Amino acid sequence: MRKLKGPLKAVIYLYVVAMGLFHLYTATFGSLEAYLQRNVHLLWILPLTFILYPASKAGPKDEVPPFDWALAVLAACPGLYVIFNYESIIYRVIQVDPVTTVQLLLGTLLTLLLLEGTRRVVGWPLAVIGGLFAAYMYFGHFLPGIAKGFPFSFHRVIEHLYLTDEGIFSSSLGVSATYVMIFLIFGGFLEKSGIGPYFMDLAQAFAGHSPGGPAKIAVVSSAMFGSISGSAVANVYATGAFTIPLMKRIGYSPTFAGAVEAVASSGGQVMPPIMGAGAFIMASFLGIPYRNVIIAAFVPALLYYVAVFVMVHMRALKRGLTGLPREELPSRISVLKRIYLVVPLVGLVVMLLYGYTPMRAAMAGIAMAWIVSLFDPRYRMGPKAILDAIHDGSMNIFVVAIACATAGIVVGSVTLTGLGFKVVSLIFSLARNIPFLALLLVMLLSILLGMGLPTTAAYIVASALTVPALAKLGFPALASHMFVFYFAIISAITPPVALAAYAASSLAGSNPDETGFQAMRLGLLAFIVPYAFCYDGGLLLQEGFLWNIFAFLGGLGAAMAIGWGIEGFLRRPLSFWSRVLFLVMGILCLWPSTPIRLLALAVVFGAYISHRRAS
Repeated sequence: MRKLKGPLKAVIYLYVVAMGLFHLYTATFGSLEAYLQRNVHLLWILPLTFILYPASKAGPKDEVPPFDWALAVLAACPGLYVIFNYESIIYRVIQVDPVTTVQLLLGTLLTLLLLEGTRRVVGWPLAVIGGLFAAYMYFGHFLPGIAKGFPFSFHRVIEHLYLTDEGIFSSSLGVSATYVMIFLIFGGFLEKSGIGPYFMDLAQAFAGHSPGGPAKIAVVSSAMFGSISGSAVANVYATGAFTIPLMKRIGYSPTFAGAVEAVASSGGQVMPPIMGAGAFIMASFLGIPYRNVIIAAFVPALLYYVAVFVMVHMRALKRGLTGLPREELPSRISVLKRIYLVVPLVGLVVMLLYGYTPMRAAMAGIAMAWIVSLFDPRYRMGPKAILDAIHDGSMNIFVVAIACATAGIVVGSVTLTGLGFKVVSLIFSLARNIPFLALLLVMLLSILLGMGLPTTAAYIVASALTVPALAKLGFPALASHMFVFYFAIISAITPPVALAAYAASSLAGSNPDETGFQAMRLGLLAFIVPYAFCYDGGLLLQEGFLWNIFAFLGGLGAAMAIGWGIEGFLRRPLSFWSRVLFLVMGILCLWPSTPIRLLALAVVFGAYISHRRAS
């Protein structure tokens, strides 16, 4: 991103603040009609993309060349046309009213500029994927075999992408234009009001002094911060810059320190209440309240962090690592005196669970964050701080909005050409109607897409292609979407392209691939739980009360047992067969059968007692 200076920097600052205020206004007084809201949202963002993001790394970093100014002006034209001709567009009959020459030119221009903006902001992989899916709509009928598409005219393709809400302006961009934008601004208020730094103080005060304290600080703070940021890499840099040096200082290896931060930061995207942008899109795709997604995500996210916490604790005990000295840590009393800072998050959760819309809940959270800031002179938010919070939060929208718009091209191509049905047939053919093999194929595709795309885009593309196949095999819709979402996230710690692990390795000074494989080892439970909740809705709290309780207890048993088995330590080193026993019983604790689950829990508990007495 360019570092602009002088008057232009001030103008861009005011522009971004105005963009944030527009979205705050629509969140408060009601959004525009869906197609118009999404169009205006992209109109704010796409022209600014060419001003803030250079065409190449070698481009100027502190000035905007004339060519990019020209692209910014051109990028505004399609959106402005929609605003000034909105009524004629929404009242036109698709496939009946002809696409005018102006509409054809502007739709083509928007598609090309969006792909170029995607290349600059998100990277080549998503831009190439978007371009290929756009081309498939027009050229697909030339392909052989199962890939052969239907012949669509160029006018029909542009009409679908530009003049309907099933292409670029699909529900994916709609979620960015409403929920995501407001929650990003909410995140800006949490940071400026001192709530973000408070999470770090809270983690330090209550986990820093115990064995391996800095690693536990990383786990706890990354879980809390990641729930706000919704970005694994951003989470790594925000918390890892502090936690990784501390982990290395007390004796953790650079590789392990980087892996801990990568795993902890990646899990933040499935940690309620905010999670990543993909969670809002999931609710939109499923047509369910966002609170249902929060409830479903809670147990898997908790188990994820319990397993990582157990492993870092066992590694500390095995290596004889201590925590940080008390005098270097915040006082627990002083931290508890500021417990009022969690009121905005608690209020947000309560409002979501009581059925308020995410936008209404986020607006209330913003107001509460401002109010609690008034109690601490260091973070008291005056007019400048409020504007900074709006600006800083809004600046995080570019990757999400551009990715969602380009993912809309993919979704539009799938819906127009019927490609989704062909992918369903392909999955059925390769899986031979065996549900578990279908899950395995979907996992591989989700991870593969997640290696090159942001989590949100990877989830949108993978779910559009694969969830219909899982639904036909009898898996619940919520579990199927959560399965895809999970593995799109886990791709951040899955070599050969593990972005979160690579970001952490740059801070830790470790080998990127070794850090990635170590992160996979720490995050092993995350590769197992998605399969479990596809067969057992109790892990998503979707069954009866008793079944949900048994599923939760089984999950806790699995997290503990797998953590002990992976680290090979439980008060003393474990033998090879003891490790195998814990790993096998940990998996059986997730089995969707109450007798098997209870038996596995009993074995795990018995083995724990045996090792405790023998040590």
